[in-house]
Amino acid sequence: MNPITRRRLSRFRSIRRGYWSFVILVGIVIASAFAELWINNRALIVSYGGKLYFPTYGSEFTGETFGENYLYEADYRALQEKFAEPGNPNWVLMPLIPYGPNESVYRDGSFPPYPPSIVREHYLGTDPLGRDIVARLIYGFRIALGFSLALMVFTYLLAIAVGCAMGYFGSWVDLFGQRLMEIWSNIPFLYVVIILASTIPPNVGSNMRIGSLLAVMVVFSWVGMAQYMRTAAFREKTRDYIASARVVGAGPVRIILRHLLPNTLSIVVTFIPFTVAAGITSLTALDFLGFGIPPPTASWGELLQQGTQRLDAPWIVSSTFFGMVLVLVLVTFVGEAIREAFDPKKFSYFR
Repeated sequence: MNPITRRRLSRFRSIRRGYWSFVILVGIVIASAFAELWINNRALIVSYGGKLYFPTYGSEFTGETFGENYLYEADYRALQEKFAEPGNPNWVLMPLIPYGPNESVYRDGSFPPYPPSIVREHYLGTDPLGRDIVARLIYGFRIALGFSLALMVFTYLLAIAVGCAMGYFGSWVDLFGQRLMEIWSNIPFLYVVIILASTIPPNVGSNMRIGSLLAVMVVFSWVGMAQYMRTAAFREKTRDYIASARVVGAGPVRIILRHLLPNTLSIVVTFIPFTVAAGITSLTALDFLGFGIPPPTASWGELLQQGTQRLDAPWIVSSTFFGMVLVLVLVTFVGEAIREAFDPKKFSYFR
């Protein structure tokens, strides 16, 4: 690790608000990545007949496997109650929250949404379809974060390629790129998403729908970063180290990848947290309007929509709102710390 990077990381650690926000955010991401281990309607371990079964990340076991008289997937909560009877040698270890994100739970004589209950292990209640709010929040966060990271990666790849080409080559390449960005930035993004959502057949799978939405958002999100990279490339290509690289025979691709990009990387790094936050809010807004991730996939936008329609169940909208605020505030604090730590006015080098 070069001295400049070490100084930047040291500066980032010294900004306590951003550093601890990063630690908390990483903890939330890790917890959501392994959400099946603590939020799931499948058991972690089942001990039956002297054998151990691991349904969470293993095969799907039917009720017949555990001595029940049905052939669909075993009801592990019911098995846990049955095996808990005195004298029964079998046992079931369930996650902390024994409900899946798409599992509807109904109680005898009442209809959801159900309020928060520690006894029933619905710690933030349920939505109008009887699905656990905590499970929907955590799995929805994982989907939103994965979507935002994919959006960031593909957007930055496109923006960096276009912006560096415009700034380095200039001339007609830059002129054509500017006109393209001016035209492209005036196309109404929301209308395109609405048209796309209305033309996709209902029998298309969720992965295809999510991929189509991701592609549209990438196509409409690259312009801003491309402008930043164009400006940075214009500035850096006049430096002496770029002229030296040309003298020794380096081609345009090598100069851009080996010399120009490393010296403009601070721009990309400082925008990453804000891009992730923007991706999460954009996906949530589209889900709220009904043009985002298709149901029954867990999403924050759907929870907000349900909460605004059922204000008699305030735990739905309040839990989703505070969850969003927490994540976005943490991401913003991390972004501010990274921007200060990677400020080129403090630490920079040319090669």
